[in-house]
Amino acid sequence: MMHRKKVPLGSSKTSSSRTTVGASSTRMRRKKKKSRFSKTVDYIVMGFVMVIFGAFMYEFGVLHAENVADGTASVENGSGKAGAINKVKGVIKAASKNLRRNISAHKSSGSGSGVVNLDDNLYRSDLSHLQPPVPYLPIFASIPNDKQLIQDTLDGTKPTIAGIVALLQKFLSELHDKNMMLSQKRADGDEIIDAFFTLAKEHLLPFDKAYRGRPIFPIREDESIFLSLAAFREHLLADTLAFAFDNAKHPDKLFVGAVVQNCFGKVLPDGTIDPSGTPCKTGAQVVGKNKQGRDMTKVSDAPIDKNGIEDFCNDPKYEKYCKAGQVRAVYVHETESLGPAMARYYASKLWGGETYFVQTDSHLKFAEEWDEKYRIEVKAAKNYPKAILSSYPPGFTPGSGTSVHESNGAKLCFCETNVLDPNPIIRINAGGNYKGGEKRPTQIPFVAAGFFFARAEFLVDMPFDPLIPWCFMGEEIALSLRSWTSGWSIYAPRKNLIAHQYRPGRMGLPKFWGSVGRLYGRPQMNNKIQGKVIKRLKNLAGYPDATVESIQKDNIAYVLTDMEYYGVGKERTLEQYMEFAGIHVDKENNALACKAIPWCGKGLKE
Repeated sequence: MMHRKKVPLGSSKTSSSRTTVGASSTRMRRKKKKSRFSKTVDYIVMGFVMVIFGAFMYEFGVLHAENVADGTASVENGSGKAGAINKVKGVIKAASKNLRRNISAHKSSGSGSGVVNLDDNLYRSDLSHLQPPVPYLPIFASIPNDKQLIQDTLDGTKPTIAGIVALLQKFLSELHDKNMMLSQKRADGDEIIDAFFTLAKEHLLPFDKAYRGRPIFPIREDESIFLSLAAFREHLLADTLAFAFDNAKHPDKLFVGAVVQNCFGKVLPDGTIDPSGTPCKTGAQVVGKNKQGRDMTKVSDAPIDKNGIEDFCNDPKYEKYCKAGQVRAVYVHETESLGPAMARYYASKLWGGETYFVQTDSHLKFAEEWDEKYRIEVKAAKNYPKAILSSYPPGFTPGSGTSVHESNGAKLCFCETNVLDPNPIIRINAGGNYKGGEKRPTQIPFVAAGFFFARAEFLVDMPFDPLIPWCFMGEEIALSLRSWTSGWSIYAPRKNLIAHQYRPGRMGLPKFWGSVGRLYGRPQMNNKIQGKVIKRLKNLAGYPDATVESIQKDNIAYVLTDMEYYGVGKERTLEQYMEFAGIHVDKENNALACKAIPWCGKGLKE
C-alpha cells in the first residue's frame, strides 16, 4: 500500500504529514492551546503587578519608618523601619513564590509529540522570538499564519524563528517547483542559474538587507551556544547530536540549527511524498576491480534516508531538548541541495540570539565538557572578543567510543590549489601541531568551514553569502579573508575537542553534485554551473581571470550581485591579508599561489 505524506511545494500546498482527525477536534485543540497561553499571560501580568505593588509598599514602609520620632518602636511588632522592610520583603517573596508555583503547575500540564513546548520560557523576554514555536517534526510541517510571520520578519521590527523558517520554506518550495519545470524541459545551465538568482533576489536578499549591520535578535550574555549543522543525506546526524549533548557541561545552554537535506521519497505531482520501496540512490559504490586493477563503481537504488532529527528527538533520553526548543530544523529535498555553502547559509539563519556561534560538520564526536573548554579557549585569545577558533579535527571510525581523546591541536598553516579539481580554486590544509604548555592560542591565517567557534557578533560582521550555490571548494578561503579583513583574528585551539569522520570516495556515500546531475539528466551539470558561479569567489580572492571586467565580458555580471555586502571587510585590506597568509597572484597561470608561513607553525603571532 502506498503511504503518502504532504509536503509544502508553494503557498497553496503547505501541509503536514500528520493524520487529520477532524475540523472540530482541531478547533478544540487550538482553543485549549490558546487557553493555556492565556493563562500563562495572566500569571505573568499578575506577577508583575504584585512586584510593582511590593515595590510601592517598600517605599511607603521606609518613609513611615523614617518618620518614627522617638526611635523606640519595636522591630518585633513591625512599627520600626526594619520591621516595615521585613514585612514588605515577605510580601514580595510570597508573591514571587506563588508566581513560580503557578507557572510550574501550568508547565506540567503541557505535552505534545513533535511540538515545541515553550510555556516555561514565555515570561523570558529574551526568548520571545521563539513564539510561535516551530515544529521539529513532522518533516515539512506547515507554520500557521506564515504570511504574516514572514512579513513581520522582513519588516525588521518583529523577527521570529518561525517567520525565518517560513521564509526559507517558501523560498525552497518555489525553488523545487522551478527545478521540476527546468528538469522536464532539460534547461541549460544559464536558465538554471538565472532561476536561482531570481528567487534569491526575491526572498533571501531582502531578508538579509533588513538586518544588515545588526543582529537579527539581541545577543544573550548567558554563555549559550548555537551549533550550526548542515547535513546532506547524513546517517550520523542523530549520533552527532547525542555526542554533543551528552558531552556538554551545560546541555541546557546548547541550541542546534540543523538543515536536513534528504531523499525523503518520491515527490508526486500533487505535492505528496511516496516513501515506499527504494526511491532513492546510493553514491558511487565500489563493486569490484576492472582488468587494469582500478575500482569499478555502481549507483544503486536505495530506501529513503534516515532522519537524524526524528531519531534523536524521539529518543526518550533526548526528547526534552527538542521539546524545550533547543533543536531547530529546516528540511530540504535532495533536489534542492545546492552544496555546503548554501546549507550553511540556511543554518546560520536558525540562530536565535545565543552568545556563541559554532559551525561544524554533521558527523562528529565531542570531548567531555567541550562547550565550556571552547568558551575558555576563545576568551584566552588575545584578540577576544573578535577571535575565531578553527581547525581540522582528527578523524574517527564508527564504534570507537562516545567521546574524544584530547590531543594537541592542529594548525591551519598551508594552502594549495589542486589543478585536478573541475574548477580549481585555493584550498587550505593543516601543518603542524601545538607542542603542549603554550600559554594562549596563537594565530593562523585560515578558517575551516567544518569547524569554527566565535562570538555571535561574527554573524553581523560576516553574514553568510546566499549567492554561492553549487560550490564546494572556495568556501574556506572566502570565510578566511572576509573574517580577517573584518577585524577578526583566527586562532588554532590548543586542544582537539572534536573528532570528524573523514569520508573517502570508496565509502560510496551520496554527494550533492550527483543529485544535481540526476535532476537535470547530465552527470557533469554541477561542474558546468559551478564554473560560472565560482567566479564570485575568485573575484573576492583576487584571481586575475575573475576581474569585474572579465566577468562582465563573459555576460555573467549577476555573479557579482551585492558583493559589497558579502565581500572584503573594512578593517583590514585584501593586500594585507594576502601578505599575512603567504598568498600571491600567479598571473602566468591565472591563479593564486601559496608559500610557507613560518610564523604560523612556530606560533609567533598571538
